[in-house]
Amino acid sequence: MKIGELARATSTKVETIRFYERIGLLPEPARTDGNYRDYGPDQLARLSFVRRARDLGFTLDQVRELLSLADDRDRSCKAVDVVAREHLAQVDQKIADLRSLRKELSGMIDQCGQGAISECRIIEALGPS
Repeated sequence: MKIGELARATSTKVETIRFYERIGLLPEPARTDGNYRDYGPDQLARLSFVRRARDLGFTLDQVRELLSLADDRDRSCKAVDVVAREHLAQVDQKIADLRSLRKELSGMIDQCGQGAISECRIIEALGPS
């Protein structure tokens, strides 16, 4: 399949596929006689893996590591678990940060008297301390 077909099959932009090739997440595909990229089932599976991992928030470095582990089928799954647990800890930290942000923003909104801008607690809170 051509790059556009691969893009549609995986809901990935063509530019993103090219980027993944440049940084080594996807191998350079074979070329047709007309010099078009020619992707097969292996590239489709690999890009689908990358997309799913990215959708779950894994970083490019983590995806690279997971791909490397996936390519070594005889290796222990413990290494994959370590990467996933590390990512889960990052997700948990982001959730905690967002909860804190929500609490602060909610407090600012609750203090708003909806009067004149000159008395606005939100504007005041956003200004220099």
